[in-house]
Amino acid sequence: MSETDEAPASPPAPGPSAPAALPRVLLRARALEVARFLSVGAVAFVVDLGLFNLLRFGPGHLLEHKPLTAKIISLLAATLVSWVGNRHWTFSQQRTTQRTRELVIFSGINLVGAIVPLLTLAFSHYVLDLTNAFADNVATIVGIAIGTALRYVGYKKWVFTGSV
Repeated sequence: MSETDEAPASPPAPGPSAPAALPRVLLRARALEVARFLSVGAVAFVVDLGLFNLLRFGPGHLLEHKPLTAKIISLLAATLVSWVGNRHWTFSQQRTTQRTRELVIFSGINLVGAIVPLLTLAFSHYVLDLTNAFADNVATIVGIAIGTALRYVGYKKWVFTGSV
Protein backbone atom coordinates (compact mmCIF):
# COMPACT_ATOMS: atom_id res chain seq x y z
CA MET A 1 0.00 0.00 0.00
CA SER A 2 1.37 3.43 -0.84
CA GLU A 3 1.21 6.42 1.42
CA THR A 4 -1.61 7.92 -0.62
CA ASP A 5 -3.82 4.87 -0.34
CA GLU A 6 -6.33 4.99 2.49
CA ALA A 7 -6.86 2.08 4.76
CA PRO A 8 -10.22 0.45 4.30
CA ALA A 9 -12.86 1.77 6.67
CA SER A 10 -13.46 -0.46 9.64
CA PRO A 11 -16.95 -1.87 9.98
CA PRO A 12 -19.23 -0.03 12.40
CA ALA A 13 -19.17 -1.25 15.96
CA PRO A 14 -21.94 -3.70 16.78
CA GLY A 15 -24.82 -2.47 18.89
CA PRO A 16 -27.24 0.43 18.77
CA SER A 17 -26.18 3.90 17.83
CA ALA A 18 -25.86 6.51 20.55
CA PRO A 19 -29.28 8.13 19.93
CA ALA A 20 -30.99 4.74 19.87
CA ALA A 21 -29.29 3.70 23.12
CA LEU A 22 -30.37 6.84 25.00
CA PRO A 23 -33.90 5.63 25.87
CA ARG A 24 -32.42 2.38 27.17
CA VAL A 25 -29.94 4.28 29.35
CA LEU A 26 -32.70 6.53 30.70
CA LEU A 27 -34.96 3.55 31.36
CA ARG A 28 -32.16 1.78 33.23
CA ALA A 29 -31.46 4.90 35.32
CA ARG A 30 -35.17 5.22 36.17
CA ALA A 31 -35.38 1.52 37.07
CA LEU A 32 -32.41 1.90 39.43
CA GLU A 33 -33.99 4.98 40.99
CA VAL A 34 -37.29 3.14 41.53
CA ALA A 35 -35.42 0.16 43.03
CA ARG A 36 -33.64 2.48 45.44
CA PHE A 37 -36.93 4.21 46.29
CA LEU A 38 -38.60 0.87 47.03
CA SER A 39 -35.59 -0.28 49.09
CA VAL A 40 -35.70 2.87 51.22
CA GLY A 41 -39.44 2.39 51.61
CA ALA A 42 -38.92 -1.19 52.77
CA VAL A 43 -36.43 -0.04 55.42
CA ALA A 44 -38.83 2.69 56.57
CA PHE A 45 -41.64 0.11 56.74
CA VAL A 46 -39.51 -2.12 58.99
CA VAL A 47 -38.68 0.89 61.21
CA ASP A 48 -42.37 1.82 61.41
CA LEU A 49 -43.62 -1.67 62.20
CA GLY A 50 -40.67 -2.61 64.40
CA LEU A 51 -40.72 0.54 66.52
CA PHE A 52 -44.51 0.39 66.85
CA ASN A 53 -44.31 -3.19 68.16
CA LEU A 54 -41.34 -2.40 70.37
CA LEU A 55 -43.16 0.53 71.98
CA ARG A 56 -46.35 -1.47 72.49
CA PHE A 57 -45.11 -4.96 73.29
CA GLY A 58 -41.38 -4.68 73.95
CA PRO A 59 -39.55 -4.54 77.27
CA GLY A 60 -41.47 -2.45 79.74
CA HIS A 61 -44.53 -2.21 77.46
CA LEU A 62 -43.91 1.56 77.29
CA LEU A 63 -47.01 2.39 75.27
CA GLU A 64 -48.98 -0.83 75.61
CA HIS A 65 -52.29 0.98 76.16
CA LYS A 66 -51.54 3.87 73.79
CA PRO A 67 -51.47 2.38 70.28
CA LEU A 68 -52.06 5.72 68.53
CA THR A 69 -49.20 7.38 70.39
CA ALA A 70 -46.95 4.44 69.51
CA LYS A 71 -48.05 4.69 65.87
CA ILE A 72 -47.39 8.43 65.69
CA ILE A 73 -43.89 7.97 67.12
CA SER A 74 -43.10 5.05 64.79
CA LEU A 75 -44.48 6.92 61.78
CA LEU A 76 -42.39 10.00 62.56
CA ALA A 77 -39.25 7.86 62.92
CA ALA A 78 -40.01 6.02 59.67
CA THR A 79 -40.61 9.34 57.87
CA LEU A 80 -37.19 10.61 58.98
CA VAL A 81 -35.52 7.37 57.90
CA SER A 82 -37.29 7.56 54.55
CA TRP A 83 -36.37 11.22 54.01
CA VAL A 84 -32.69 10.63 54.81
CA GLY A 85 -32.54 7.52 52.62
CA ASN A 86 -34.30 9.14 49.70
CA ARG A 87 -32.35 12.38 50.05
CA HIS A 88 -28.92 10.78 50.22
CA TRP A 89 -29.42 7.71 48.04
CA THR A 90 -32.52 7.58 45.82
CA PHE A 91 -32.60 11.23 44.79
CA SER A 92 -29.05 12.20 45.74
CA GLN A 93 -28.53 14.01 42.42
CA GLN A 94 -31.74 16.03 42.81
CA ARG A 95 -31.61 17.09 46.45
CA THR A 96 -31.73 20.79 47.25
CA THR A 97 -29.89 22.95 49.77
CA GLN A 98 -33.19 23.75 51.52
CA ARG A 99 -33.41 20.81 53.92
CA THR A 100 -36.28 22.20 56.00
CA ARG A 101 -38.40 22.86 52.91
CA GLU A 102 -37.66 19.36 51.64
CA LEU A 103 -38.58 17.74 54.94
CA VAL A 104 -41.84 19.69 55.33
CA ILE A 105 -43.05 18.93 51.79
CA PHE A 106 -41.78 15.34 52.08
CA SER A 107 -43.79 14.90 55.30
CA GLY A 108 -46.91 16.34 53.67
CA ILE A 109 -46.63 13.97 50.74
CA ASN A 110 -46.00 11.11 53.18
CA LEU A 111 -49.17 12.03 55.04
CA VAL A 112 -51.18 11.93 51.81
CA GLY A 113 -49.57 8.59 50.99
CA ALA A 114 -50.56 7.26 54.42
CA ILE A 115 -54.19 8.38 54.02
CA VAL A 116 -54.69 6.59 50.69
CA PRO A 117 -54.84 3.06 52.19
CA LEU A 118 -57.40 4.31 54.72
CA LEU A 119 -59.54 5.62 51.86
CA THR A 120 -59.30 2.42 49.81
CA LEU A 121 -60.16 0.38 52.90
CA ALA A 122 -63.12 2.63 53.74
CA PHE A 123 -64.38 2.45 50.14
CA SER A 124 -64.10 -1.34 50.01
CA HIS A 125 -65.57 -1.84 53.47
CA TYR A 126 -68.39 0.71 53.58
CA VAL A 127 -69.28 1.43 49.95
CA LEU A 128 -68.73 -1.98 48.35
CA ASP A 129 -69.71 -3.79 51.59
CA LEU A 130 -66.71 -6.14 51.30
CA THR A 131 -66.16 -6.78 55.00
CA ASN A 132 -64.11 -9.96 55.25
CA ALA A 133 -60.43 -10.06 56.16
CA PHE A 134 -59.32 -10.89 52.61
CA ALA A 135 -61.15 -7.90 51.12
CA ASP A 136 -59.78 -5.60 53.83
CA ASN A 137 -56.23 -6.75 53.12
CA VAL A 138 -56.62 -6.44 49.34
CA ALA A 139 -58.02 -2.92 49.74
CA THR A 140 -55.12 -2.01 52.04
CA ILE A 141 -52.51 -3.43 49.64
CA VAL A 142 -54.09 -1.55 46.72
CA GLY A 143 -54.01 1.61 48.81
CA ILE A 144 -50.36 1.09 49.74
CA ALA A 145 -49.48 0.60 46.05
CA ILE A 146 -51.33 3.79 45.04
CA GLY A 147 -49.81 5.70 47.97
CA THR A 148 -46.32 4.50 47.03
CA ALA A 149 -46.76 5.66 43.44
CA LEU A 150 -48.06 9.04 44.66
CA ARG A 151 -45.08 9.38 46.99
CA TYR A 152 -42.58 8.65 44.22
CA VAL A 153 -44.14 11.17 41.85
CA GLY A 154 -44.57 13.74 44.61
CA TYR A 155 -40.99 13.43 45.83
CA LYS A 156 -39.67 13.79 42.29
CA LYS A 157 -41.94 16.69 41.38
CA TRP A 158 -42.02 18.76 44.58
CA VAL A 159 -39.33 17.63 47.04
CA PHE A 160 -36.11 16.71 45.32
CA THR A 161 -36.07 19.37 42.62
CA GLY A 162 -32.44 20.52 42.65
CA SER A 163 -29.20 19.19 41.28
CA VAL A 164 -25.99 18.61 43.15
